[in-house]
Amino acid sequence: MNWDHLQVFLAVARHSQMLEAGRRLGLNHATVARRLDALEAALGTPLFHRRPNGSALTEAGEQLVPVAERIEAEVLAVAARMRAQEAEPSGTVRIGAPDGLGTLFLARELGLFASRYANLVIELVPLPRSFSLSRREADLAIGLDRPAHGRLILSKLSDYGLGLYAAKAYLDRAGMPESVADLGSHAAVIGVDDYAYASALDYTAFLQDRVARVFRCVGAVAQLEAVRAGAGLGILHDFAAAALPDLVRILPETAFRRSYWLMSHPDDHGSRRIAACRDFLARRFREERDRFLPPPAALRGGAG
Repeated sequence: MNWDHLQVFLAVARHSQMLEAGRRLGLNHATVARRLDALEAALGTPLFHRRPNGSALTEAGEQLVPVAERIEAEVLAVAARMRAQEAEPSGTVRIGAPDGLGTLFLARELGLFASRYANLVIELVPLPRSFSLSRREADLAIGLDRPAHGRLILSKLSDYGLGLYAAKAYLDRAGMPESVADLGSHAAVIGVDDYAYASALDYTAFLQDRVARVFRCVGAVAQLEAVRAGAGLGILHDFAAAALPDLVRILPETAFRRSYWLMSHPDDHGSRRIAACRDFLARRFREERDRFLPPPAALRGGAG
Protein backbone atom coordinates (compact mmCIF):
# COMPACT_ATOMS: atom_id res chain seq x y z
CA MET A 1 0.00 0.00 0.00
CA ASN A 2 1.37 3.36 -1.10
CA TRP A 3 1.95 5.67 1.88
CA ASP A 4 0.83 8.72 -0.11
CA HIS A 5 -2.50 6.97 -0.75
CA LEU A 6 -2.85 6.00 2.91
CA GLN A 7 -2.24 9.60 3.97
CA VAL A 8 -5.12 10.70 1.76
CA PHE A 9 -7.30 7.88 3.09
CA LEU A 10 -6.68 8.90 6.73
CA ALA A 11 -7.31 12.57 6.00
CA VAL A 12 -10.66 11.83 4.35
CA ALA A 13 -11.58 9.38 7.15
CA ARG A 14 -10.86 12.02 9.78
CA HIS A 15 -12.54 14.97 8.09
CA SER A 16 -15.27 13.21 6.05
CA GLN A 17 -14.70 15.67 3.21
CA MET A 18 -12.35 15.33 0.23
CA LEU A 19 -12.02 19.10 -0.09
CA GLU A 20 -11.03 19.48 3.58
CA ALA A 21 -8.65 16.52 3.35
CA GLY A 22 -7.02 18.08 0.31
CA ARG A 23 -6.71 21.42 2.07
CA ARG A 24 -5.00 19.78 5.04
CA LEU A 25 -2.58 17.90 2.78
CA GLY A 26 -2.00 20.70 0.26
CA LEU A 27 -3.59 18.69 -2.57
CA ASN A 28 -6.38 19.51 -5.00
CA HIS A 29 -9.66 17.61 -5.09
CA ALA A 30 -8.73 15.69 -8.24
CA THR A 31 -5.50 14.39 -6.69
CA VAL A 32 -7.33 13.28 -3.54
CA ALA A 33 -9.94 11.42 -5.60
CA ARG A 34 -7.30 9.84 -7.85
CA ARG A 35 -5.28 8.53 -4.90
CA LEU A 36 -8.38 7.12 -3.23
CA ASP A 37 -9.33 5.41 -6.48
CA ALA A 38 -5.86 3.88 -6.70
CA LEU A 39 -5.99 2.61 -3.11
CA GLU A 40 -9.46 1.12 -3.57
CA ALA A 41 -8.32 -0.53 -6.80
CA ALA A 42 -5.27 -2.01 -5.07
CA LEU A 43 -7.43 -3.40 -2.25
CA GLY A 44 -10.26 -4.46 -4.53
CA THR A 45 -12.99 -2.88 -2.42
CA PRO A 46 -14.54 0.58 -1.88
CA LEU A 47 -13.42 2.37 1.28
CA PHE A 48 -15.96 5.20 1.32
CA HIS A 49 -19.55 5.85 0.46
CA ARG A 50 -19.02 9.03 -1.56
CA ARG A 51 -21.96 11.41 -1.22
CA PRO A 52 -22.54 15.05 -2.15
CA ASN A 53 -22.40 16.08 1.51
CA GLY A 54 -19.32 14.05 2.45
CA SER A 55 -17.62 10.66 2.53
CA ALA A 56 -18.58 7.94 5.02
CA LEU A 57 -16.40 4.90 5.71
CA THR A 58 -17.52 1.51 4.44
CA GLU A 59 -16.98 -1.58 6.57
CA ALA A 60 -13.70 -2.19 4.73
CA GLY A 61 -12.71 1.42 5.38
CA GLU A 62 -13.40 1.02 9.11
CA GLN A 63 -11.10 -2.02 9.16
CA LEU A 64 -8.33 -0.15 7.36
CA VAL A 65 -8.27 2.87 9.72
CA PRO A 66 -6.34 1.23 12.62
CA VAL A 67 -3.89 -0.38 10.17
CA ALA A 68 -3.26 2.94 8.46
CA GLU A 69 -2.83 4.68 11.82
CA ARG A 70 -0.18 2.14 12.87
CA ILE A 71 1.69 2.77 9.62
CA GLU A 72 1.32 6.52 10.15
CA ALA A 73 2.74 6.17 13.67
CA GLU A 74 5.78 4.31 12.35
CA VAL A 75 6.39 6.90 9.63
CA LEU A 76 6.02 9.75 12.13
CA ALA A 77 8.33 7.99 14.59
CA VAL A 78 11.04 7.71 11.93
CA ALA A 79 10.60 11.36 11.06
CA ALA A 80 10.76 12.27 14.75
CA ARG A 81 14.01 10.36 15.20
CA MET A 82 15.50 12.16 12.24
CA ARG A 83 14.42 15.53 13.58
CA ALA A 84 15.88 14.61 16.97
CA GLN A 85 19.30 14.72 15.36
CA GLU A 86 18.94 18.40 14.56
CA ALA A 87 20.78 20.99 16.66
CA GLU A 88 17.63 22.67 17.98
CA PRO A 89 13.90 21.93 18.01
CA SER A 90 11.96 22.82 14.89
CA GLY A 91 8.54 22.14 13.47
CA THR A 92 5.09 22.53 14.99
CA VAL A 93 3.93 21.36 18.43
CA ARG A 94 0.23 21.52 19.24
CA ILE A 95 -0.52 21.69 22.97
CA GLY A 96 -4.05 21.21 24.28
CA ALA A 97 -4.91 22.66 27.69
CA PRO A 98 -7.93 23.71 29.79
CA ASP A 99 -9.03 27.25 28.97
CA GLY A 100 -8.16 28.77 32.34
CA LEU A 101 -4.66 27.36 32.45
CA GLY A 102 -4.10 28.11 28.78
CA THR A 103 -5.22 31.74 28.95
CA LEU A 104 -3.96 32.70 32.39
CA PHE A 105 -0.60 30.91 32.45
CA LEU A 106 0.45 28.97 29.35
CA ALA A 107 -0.14 31.66 26.72
CA ARG A 108 2.54 33.87 28.22
CA GLU A 109 4.93 31.05 29.13
CA LEU A 110 4.74 29.23 25.81
CA GLY A 111 4.86 32.47 23.86
CA LEU A 112 8.17 33.36 25.49
CA PHE A 113 9.47 29.81 25.03
CA ALA A 114 8.62 29.78 21.31
CA SER A 115 10.39 33.11 20.80
CA ARG A 116 13.71 31.42 21.58
CA TYR A 117 13.58 29.17 18.52
CA ALA A 118 13.29 30.53 15.00
CA ASN A 119 12.02 27.25 13.55
CA LEU A 120 9.65 26.14 16.31
CA VAL A 121 5.92 26.89 16.10
CA ILE A 122 3.76 26.37 19.20
CA GLU A 123 0.00 25.96 18.82
CA LEU A 124 -1.89 26.38 22.09
CA VAL A 125 -5.44 25.11 21.70
CA PRO A 126 -8.36 24.57 24.12
CA LEU A 127 -8.73 21.00 25.31
CA PRO A 128 -12.06 19.59 24.07
CA ARG A 129 -14.24 17.26 26.09
CA SER A 130 -12.85 14.34 24.08
CA PHE A 131 -9.58 14.23 22.20
CA SER A 132 -7.15 11.67 20.82
CA LEU A 133 -3.39 11.90 20.82
CA SER A 134 -3.24 8.82 18.57
CA ARG A 135 -5.25 10.73 15.94
CA ARG A 136 -2.74 13.61 16.19
CA GLU A 137 -5.32 16.08 17.49
CA ALA A 138 -2.57 17.31 19.82
CA ASP A 139 1.10 16.49 20.39
CA LEU A 140 0.89 17.24 24.12
CA ALA A 141 -2.21 17.54 26.26
CA ILE A 142 -2.68 18.83 29.79
CA GLY A 143 -5.70 17.24 31.45
CA LEU A 144 -7.46 17.46 34.80
CA ASP A 145 -8.13 13.73 35.18
CA ARG A 146 -5.51 11.00 35.17
CA PRO A 147 -6.35 8.73 32.20
CA ALA A 148 -7.42 5.25 33.24
CA HIS A 149 -6.42 3.63 29.95
CA GLY A 150 -4.68 4.31 26.67
CA ARG A 151 -1.10 4.08 25.45
CA LEU A 152 0.27 7.36 26.81
CA ILE A 153 3.31 8.82 28.49
CA LEU A 154 1.90 10.43 31.60
CA SER A 155 3.37 12.72 34.24
CA LYS A 156 1.93 15.01 36.91
CA LEU A 157 2.81 18.64 36.28
CA SER A 158 1.46 20.03 39.54
CA ASP A 159 -1.31 20.02 42.07
CA TYR A 160 -3.22 23.29 42.21
CA GLY A 161 -5.65 24.91 44.59
CA LEU A 162 -9.02 26.58 44.24
CA GLY A 163 -10.90 28.69 46.73
CA LEU A 164 -14.01 30.77 47.23
CA TYR A 165 -13.64 34.37 46.05
CA ALA A 166 -15.79 37.48 45.65
CA ALA A 167 -15.28 41.00 44.37
CA LYS A 168 -14.86 43.69 47.02
CA ALA A 169 -17.72 45.62 45.42
CA TYR A 170 -19.99 42.57 45.68
CA LEU A 171 -19.16 42.06 49.37
CA ASP A 172 -19.81 45.74 50.10
CA ARG A 173 -23.25 45.25 48.62
CA ALA A 174 -24.18 41.73 49.79
CA GLY A 175 -22.13 41.38 52.98
CA MET A 176 -19.28 39.09 53.98
CA PRO A 177 -20.36 35.47 54.66
CA GLU A 178 -18.92 34.28 57.97
CA SER A 179 -19.77 30.60 57.48
CA VAL A 180 -20.97 28.17 54.82
CA ALA A 181 -24.49 28.57 56.25
CA ASP A 182 -24.42 32.25 55.26
CA LEU A 183 -24.11 31.37 51.56
CA GLY A 184 -27.88 30.91 51.38
CA SER A 185 -28.39 34.65 50.93
CA HIS A 186 -25.78 35.03 48.18
CA ALA A 187 -25.53 34.65 44.41
CA ALA A 188 -22.85 32.45 42.83
CA VAL A 189 -21.08 32.09 39.52
CA ILE A 190 -20.74 28.44 38.48
CA GLY A 191 -20.09 26.34 35.40
CA VAL A 192 -22.53 24.58 33.07
CA ASP A 193 -22.71 20.86 33.85
CA ASP A 194 -23.20 19.84 30.20
CA TYR A 195 -19.82 21.37 29.37
CA ALA A 196 -17.88 19.92 32.32
CA TYR A 197 -15.40 17.77 30.42
CA ALA A 198 -13.59 16.37 33.49
CA SER A 199 -14.69 14.84 36.78
CA ALA A 200 -12.27 17.22 38.53
CA LEU A 201 -14.77 20.03 37.86
CA ASP A 202 -17.29 18.50 40.28
CA TYR A 203 -16.79 21.31 42.82
CA THR A 204 -19.55 23.26 41.04
CA ALA A 205 -22.12 21.33 43.10
CA PHE A 206 -20.73 22.82 46.32
CA LEU A 207 -22.13 26.25 45.49
CA GLN A 208 -25.25 25.49 43.46
CA ASP A 209 -26.78 23.57 46.37
CA ARG A 210 -26.10 26.31 48.93
CA VAL A 211 -26.79 29.71 47.36
CA ALA A 212 -29.96 31.66 46.60
CA ARG A 213 -29.35 31.98 42.86
CA VAL A 214 -26.70 31.19 40.27
CA PHE A 215 -25.25 32.59 37.08
CA ARG A 216 -23.83 29.85 34.87
CA CYS A 217 -21.09 30.34 32.31
CA VAL A 218 -18.62 28.03 30.62
CA GLY A 219 -14.90 28.30 31.26
CA ALA A 220 -12.63 29.32 34.10
CA VAL A 221 -11.76 32.68 32.54
CA ALA A 222 -15.42 33.61 32.00
CA GLN A 223 -16.24 32.69 35.60
CA LEU A 224 -13.29 34.73 36.86
CA GLU A 225 -14.46 37.81 34.97
CA ALA A 226 -18.07 37.37 36.12
CA VAL A 227 -16.95 37.20 39.75
CA ARG A 228 -14.78 40.30 39.29
CA ALA A 229 -17.79 42.10 37.82
CA GLY A 230 -19.80 41.38 40.99
CA ALA A 231 -22.16 38.71 39.63
CA GLY A 232 -21.64 36.60 42.75
CA LEU A 233 -19.26 34.39 44.67
CA GLY A 234 -17.20 31.88 42.74
CA ILE A 235 -14.76 29.00 43.13
CA LEU A 236 -11.66 30.20 41.31
CA HIS A 237 -8.10 29.05 40.69
CA ASP A 238 -5.81 30.44 43.39
CA PHE A 239 -3.01 31.01 40.88
CA ALA A 240 -5.24 33.44 38.98
CA ALA A 241 -7.49 34.99 41.62
CA ALA A 242 -4.97 35.48 44.43
CA ALA A 243 -3.02 38.00 42.34
CA LEU A 244 -6.01 40.27 41.66
CA PRO A 245 -6.46 43.06 44.23
CA ASP A 246 -10.17 43.48 43.48
CA LEU A 247 -10.93 39.93 44.67
CA VAL A 248 -11.20 38.71 48.27
CA ARG A 249 -10.67 35.13 49.42
CA ILE A 250 -13.57 34.20 51.71
CA LEU A 251 -14.23 31.20 53.96
CA PRO A 252 -10.61 29.99 53.81
CA GLU A 253 -11.65 26.57 55.09
CA THR A 254 -13.48 26.09 51.78
CA ALA A 255 -10.68 24.87 49.54
CA PHE A 256 -10.28 22.39 46.72
CA ARG A 257 -7.19 20.64 45.38
CA ARG A 258 -6.84 19.22 41.89
CA SER A 259 -4.01 18.15 39.56
CA TYR A 260 -2.69 18.90 36.08
CA TRP A 261 -1.49 15.87 34.09
CA LEU A 262 0.76 16.06 31.04
CA MET A 263 0.12 13.45 28.35
CA SER A 264 1.98 12.60 25.16
CA HIS A 265 2.02 9.72 22.70
CA PRO A 266 4.87 7.19 23.15
CA ASP A 267 5.63 7.22 19.42
CA ASP A 268 6.62 10.89 19.79
CA HIS A 269 8.91 10.34 22.77
CA GLY A 270 12.08 10.74 20.71
CA SER A 271 10.98 13.94 19.00
CA ARG A 272 13.24 16.84 19.95
CA ARG A 273 10.54 19.46 19.45
CA ILE A 274 8.06 17.64 21.69
CA ALA A 275 10.69 16.73 24.27
CA ALA A 276 11.79 20.37 24.44
CA CYS A 277 8.22 21.49 25.14
CA ARG A 278 7.63 18.70 27.64
CA ASP A 279 10.80 19.55 29.56
CA PHE A 280 9.99 23.26 29.54
CA LEU A 281 6.50 22.69 30.93
CA ALA A 282 7.76 20.38 33.66
CA ARG A 283 10.39 22.92 34.71
CA ARG A 284 8.05 25.93 34.74
CA PHE A 285 5.38 24.15 36.78
CA ARG A 286 8.05 23.05 39.24
CA GLU A 287 9.39 26.60 39.52
CA GLU A 288 5.89 28.01 39.99
CA ARG A 289 4.75 25.45 42.56
CA ASP A 290 3.98 28.11 45.20
CA ARG A 291 1.85 29.95 42.67
CA PHE A 292 -0.32 26.91 41.96
CA LEU A 293 -0.44 25.83 45.60
CA PRO A 294 0.02 29.07 47.58
CA PRO A 295 0.99 28.70 51.25
CA PRO A 296 -2.01 29.30 53.55
CA ALA A 297 -0.50 32.55 54.80
CA ALA A 298 -0.47 33.93 51.25
CA LEU A 299 -4.23 33.37 50.94
CA ARG A 300 -5.36 34.49 54.38
CA GLY A 301 -7.18 37.79 54.40
CA GLY A 302 -8.15 37.71 50.73
CA ALA A 303 -7.30 40.14 47.99
CA GLY A 304 -3.77 39.10 47.01
